[in-house]
Amino acid sequence: MIFESSLRQLGRIGLFLGAVLRASKPDRDLLRELVREIYKIGARSLPIIAVGGAFVGLVLTLQGYRTLSVFGASNSLSTLLGLSLYRELGPVLTALLFIGRAGSSIAAELGLMRATDQITALNLMAIDPIRKAVVPRFWAAVIAVPLLTGFFCLFAIVASYLEAVHAIGLDAGYFWPALRDNVDFVDDFLVALLKSAVFGGVASLIAAYVGFHAEPTIEGTSLATTKAVVNASLLTLMLNFIMSALLFQ
Repeated sequence: MIFESSLRQLGRIGLFLGAVLRASKPDRDLLRELVREIYKIGARSLPIIAVGGAFVGLVLTLQGYRTLSVFGASNSLSTLLGLSLYRELGPVLTALLFIGRAGSSIAAELGLMRATDQITALNLMAIDPIRKAVVPRFWAAVIAVPLLTGFFCLFAIVASYLEAVHAIGLDAGYFWPALRDNVDFVDDFLVALLKSAVFGGVASLIAAYVGFHAEPTIEGTSLATTKAVVNASLLTLMLNFIMSALLFQ
């Protein structure tokens, strides 16, 4: 019964995605809303991404140096950092931070629209509520999350460099060349952006779905926000495993 219910729910989300894609016909109003949403869920998420990235870089440097120095390979610290960030930690942690900060907001906003009959009012005015309320948020997340991932990795690498060179005492002449020579632009950097775009789309889709179909009450909005964060986070982790298994063979 649980498996059957999960398949039925997955089918509904697929139909919802189809409705979002059908409604994604570009025009001036949609582009204006898209820019507004990119600023709201993307640019406003930058501070938490910067802080998170910096501290991830610091702790990776600390633990990586302790481990590599045992084997006399401390000069490979930047290689370990770059591959860990671009292949796994950057896209995943950025997506999880985005879900907690912006995904919950998307679910709450749409749940509140449902509770206050704004979605019903849009239907009565012959305005497609999916195009008006969901499409800009969906595509804004697809665009914003890869950009946020780039900033996350940037702040992590800068923080790692400052700690490794100025606190631990590694030679800067080893740090940057090793990072440049061992992190591939296509296999690592572009794949990280691809994974981030998928994670952003999935996170916004799940958040929009549960918010759009929430019970029209305050409790329903609260429940939708919780379900959005939990389900989107778990699905992001599962998709990361599948994509890593397919892309890094």
